Amino acid sequence: MSFLDRLSGMGRWGLGAPLLLIAMLSMMVLPLPPVALDVLFTFNIALSLVVIMVAVYTPRPLEFAVFPTVLLVATLLRLALNIASTRVILLEGHTGTDAAGQVIQAFGDFVVGGNYAVGLVVFAILIIINFVVVTKGAGRVSEVSARFTLDSMPGKQMAIDADLNAGLLTQEEARRRRDEIAQEADFYGSMDGASKFVRGDAIAGILILFVNIIGGLTIGALQHGMSIGDAATNYVLLTIGDGLVAQIPSLVLSSATAIIVTRVSTTQDMGQQVIGQMFSNPRVMYVVGGVIASLGMVPGMPNAVFLGLASLVAGGGYLMSRRRHEEAAEVERLPEAEQEPSPENRELSWDDVPPVDLVSLEVGYRLIPLVDRTQDGQLMGRIKGVRRKLSQELGFLLQPVHIRDNLELSPNTYRIALLGVTVAEAEVFQDKELAINPGEVFGEVPGTPTKDPTFNLDALWIDPENREQAQGAGYTVVDVSTVIATHLSQVFRENAHRLIGHEEAQHLLDQLAQRSPKLVENLVPKTLSLSVILKVLQNLLAEQVSIRDLRTIAETLAEEGAKSQDPGTLTAAVRVALSRSIVQDLVGPEEELPLIALDPSLEQLLHKSLQGSNGDTVGLEPGLAERLQRSVGEAAQRQEAAGQPAVLVVAPEIRSWIAGWLRGAVRNLTVLAFTEIPDNRRIRVVATVGQDEADKKSA
Repeated sequence: MSFLDRLSGMGRWGLGAPLLLIAMLSMMVLPLPPVALDVLFTFNIALSLVVIMVAVYTPRPLEFAVFPTVLLVATLLRLALNIASTRVILLEGHTGTDAAGQVIQAFGDFVVGGNYAVGLVVFAILIIINFVVVTKGAGRVSEVSARFTLDSMPGKQMAIDADLNAGLLTQEEARRRRDEIAQEADFYGSMDGASKFVRGDAIAGILILFVNIIGGLTIGALQHGMSIGDAATNYVLLTIGDGLVAQIPSLVLSSATAIIVTRVSTTQDMGQQVIGQMFSNPRVMYVVGGVIASLGMVPGMPNAVFLGLASLVAGGGYLMSRRRHEEAAEVERLPEAEQEPSPENRELSWDDVPPVDLVSLEVGYRLIPLVDRTQDGQLMGRIKGVRRKLSQELGFLLQPVHIRDNLELSPNTYRIALLGVTVAEAEVFQDKELAINPGEVFGEVPGTPTKDPTFNLDALWIDPENREQAQGAGYTVVDVSTVIATHLSQVFRENAHRLIGHEEAQHLLDQLAQRSPKLVENLVPKTLSLSVILKVLQNLLAEQVSIRDLRTIAETLAEEGAKSQDPGTLTAAVRVALSRSIVQDLVGPEEELPLIALDPSLEQLLHKSLQGSNGDTVGLEPGLAERLQRSVGEAAQRQEAAGQPAVLVVAPEIRSWIAGWLRGAVRNLTVLAFTEIPDNRRIRVVATVGQDEADKKSA
């Protein structure tokens, strides 16, 4: 078994951290031979280099989330080594400068030239750089980052909840983003504390230096009878070597801390960011080269060094400029290599007849940044979230939205079209936010009055800095991307029956066949054709009934299809089978169902009129029809104001006609038949419509 395999085994059993802590405690208590000190000091230097390299090549700080713990362990290891080396220096320092091992001797003799005065100066400079510059700056950045990260957590959580409610995120994505926010807060909070370890380590290095020097001189002179000069030569050089061999890794780890806390989360490592952001503009290189060349021409300056460096910088700028021109020429050359005959000379084909887009969104030129990912446009992601949410609710996959710019539109206008026909158009402002009045607001907010494009509610276009003021006044504030996505969502809901076709219906049946093959085999084409099934699905979607429960729909069609092939009759039977889910979508788990009823005499009158017609229309007097629509609309508005669904209940024979007649006149009204009310729900009639109209018609 290899050494790495043994380490992996200890990690699986949870023995790595306890063994490391026990080893460090042992180093503080038990004397170590010089050879062991050499190995451990070398390991300490290697560990610090590994940490700073990981910090440099890590794209995102959270990918090195264990860094605070590693920093603590490395600091404890270094302090334990200081204690062990101090013991050896004070006990064996009188024997020579090699008493504490070759690593400390090398740093004391070679690095500072055997001169302890030079060593003290070098050590002092390292301490100043580490303590005053790197550690202090990294600690301040860690503190500010932790504070801002913790302060921004509630806002980030609310943004995730809003995106989740709007359908822009799935439950898994929302959970992952919440975990990232929690990890980010934990990381920067830990970094704030870990930076204090580094600062304390620098202070400990200063104190250990003075303790070792004073203790060494005292022990050498008093216990071993050495002169002050000899004692200083041995003990001070050993102490300086020990201090340098500890402070250099400390400086490296402090630098790694500063790199981590000052990094910005990107997909690039530190080297790629520096090269991409500092050395990508040839103009900068030319200017720098010119300035250095000017300095090199000043008499008394090292002309060769300055002019040589200026040539290198200018040459680098020239190479970058040349590469950019070559890339641009290559891009321009590609279409020429694949050049096709001109439209005048090319023969016509079916490719010249483009299909009509099922759903399209056209935007004015000022709204292009909303759909441009390179400009951080969020509308594409929001539209994808809307499609995902509605596909789950309606029960079939909504087709992608074709987005393009249209210079014929006003700069701030967008247009939604179905099968090439415009169904919605509105004007929005990219640099503003829409404050929607939900019904009750308090106080005034500066803004431009307008109407919400989706529900035609009173609203204001406000500046983003007035967002909190508007929310405090009771407004619902949304950005422009949310306005367009919500409008598109409403268009999808109202026109779902136009968006489902034969391909979608066949795909639904293919999926059902994987779970219930016999059911689909008996239904299509033995009992009903695909066109009839599609018409039933379209009828359900036209009245905002979800087709998620396709098995119940197919079973009902298989049973009723043997009796009738009429889509209207089949739709009524399917609605009865789906009555529980229809009512649940209206009132949720509430046991009581509030209903608006028609006066019995008026309902009987409508029933007779429908029987006397061709079955599709009712011959009503225009005045009566207008008063009836107005009465139903007023009752529906009262229900909405009370926070309850507007549900009109009628006889099964006239339900389909009433629903189609009131669909465009009364918004958010659901028409149910008596047979569509489940037996597990209590009903409560909140209004009766048509008493006066029935009396007048009878008279």
